[in-house]
Amino acid sequence: MTSSTSQRTRLSTRVQSIQPSGIRRFFDLASKMENIISLGVGEPDFVTPWNVREASISSMERGFTAYSANAGIIELREAISRYLYERFHIGYDPESEILVTVGASEAIDIGMRAIIDEGDEVIVVEPSFVSYAPLVTMAGGVPVPVGTHIDTDFQVTPAQIEAAITPRTKAIILCFPNNPTGSIMGKEELEAVAKVISGNDLIVFSDEIYAELTYDGTHVSLASMDGMRERTVLISGFSKAFAMTGWRLGYVCAPDDILSAMLKIHQYSLMCAPTMAQHGALEALETGMDDVHRMVQSYRQRRNFVVKTFTEIGLTCPMPGGAFYAFPSVKETGLTSEEFAERLLMEEHVAVVPGNVFGEGGEGHIRCSYATSMEHLETALERIGRFVQKCKQ
Repeated sequence: MTSSTSQRTRLSTRVQSIQPSGIRRFFDLASKMENIISLGVGEPDFVTPWNVREASISSMERGFTAYSANAGIIELREAISRYLYERFHIGYDPESEILVTVGASEAIDIGMRAIIDEGDEVIVVEPSFVSYAPLVTMAGGVPVPVGTHIDTDFQVTPAQIEAAITPRTKAIILCFPNNPTGSIMGKEELEAVAKVISGNDLIVFSDEIYAELTYDGTHVSLASMDGMRERTVLISGFSKAFAMTGWRLGYVCAPDDILSAMLKIHQYSLMCAPTMAQHGALEALETGMDDVHRMVQSYRQRRNFVVKTFTEIGLTCPMPGGAFYAFPSVKETGLTSEEFAERLLMEEHVAVVPGNVFGEGGEGHIRCSYATSMEHLETALERIGRFVQKCKQ
């Protein structure tokens, strides 16, 4: 056997079929350059509030350095249960329907593996977070993209979902508020989608990690719709709202049969989330909402500035209803998403993410995170404006 054959056969076909993250490629390019302003990173520019950090430090000082229960410390699961009921009117049993995970990403991964059999199809509403389709593939499923577009505010319609359903369809993945578009869906829109999901007996993965970052009104959870709780895998966490990205702490809520299957995978692959981080998260839920509101107010001001400036530059940019991303169209420049992002990085030293990495409907757009300082936003948008004028000449 030749070395090339050996190399080819010892790697998983599934893993070989997956492309590396398009976001990471631009981060790697930017990391080698100087004077870069990055609007590419999807994380708050705030430091985790001190009382949360102090609670984690205190837990170590008090000796909480061992494994926790596989599902997470019961106090945190009880706090998550109270929080979801008080904020979004959904009830989950902390003993059997809540699992604390190593980030929301783990929750998505083990959820896929818990329900997908070989060849099952999973509808992925795009533009979407870059990991969804690869995680479906790694679980043995087949991702079926359904693209949303700027002319419908990047909301998916019941007709689009119906058209994508086949006898092999097992589940659908939704993310609202959305990464990368910032789009949200209201109660009426969700109810219409819920009827299709329920009527076709689908499981829905509802990624609600940006639930607290909703600027107009209160987030509506798909799990709160009639008949949806028993078929919803609700995914969330502490990274975005509480500025705890590096803590790698998420959670998943689901009916007990799905949750117990996910717990089995979690037990064998990760054992438990870090105990000290869980104590910090407990403090965040119990006392941290004022900090969340303060951060959301800052994001709202930045959002308004970014959208106004993109419009003045001449790029169509819908107003994000949630999250902390703007998703302007760059079609006016005549460049593709990748061409725009690469040239902007090389010529003006501003890093953005090309929209095509987020799937169908993302082409012709760029994702710009406004979770950075106003000073950086002002400079970055000045450079983008200069670049756009150059392209249009």
